[in-house]
Amino acid sequence: METFVVISGCSGGGKSTLLAELARRGHAVVEEPGRRVVQAELARGGSALPWQDPEGFARCALELARADHEAAPRGEGWVFFDRGIVDAAAALAAATGRQGAEPAVQSHRYHRRIFLAPPWPEIFVGDAERRHGLKEAVEEYGRLHAAYPRFGYEVVLLPKSSPAERADFVFDVLAG
Repeated sequence: METFVVISGCSGGGKSTLLAELARRGHAVVEEPGRRVVQAELARGGSALPWQDPEGFARCALELARADHEAAPRGEGWVFFDRGIVDAAAALAAATGRQGAEPAVQSHRYHRRIFLAPPWPEIFVGDAERRHGLKEAVEEYGRLHAAYPRFGYEVVLLPKSSPAERADFVFDVLAG
């Protein structure tokens, strides 16, 4: 899916702000599956939360990411995903100590270049849905930085710059 572009990387690294800028420019954006899982679980008093049941959380995020991929608009321009199936697969592998989501990763492809937000301590903020600290976010970033190339993607690091400059960078890379 050459028009499906993943924005991934370190929690608290400015991904959602970049995606808001891309949406402001008129592009389709798919919200982060993990955050939506947390919101749904908190609302219903569920336990598939990353701090309570990491495996259950990752499985829910994987299913939601797969459904997002299947439901995303096709042939209508760029579609930007706030994280993707590889993110959920990496979370599942971290929670279980084994791989297992490869079929979903291989059958639901994105643009060959994915954009990774590096750790950015100056803007990292926790909240009720992001209860982990910067240390855990950096560990997650390391897993993602290794996982995407393993599945055949080229990782492009996002600059630490304004949302508008980051969006321009994304389009420059996609045009090249």
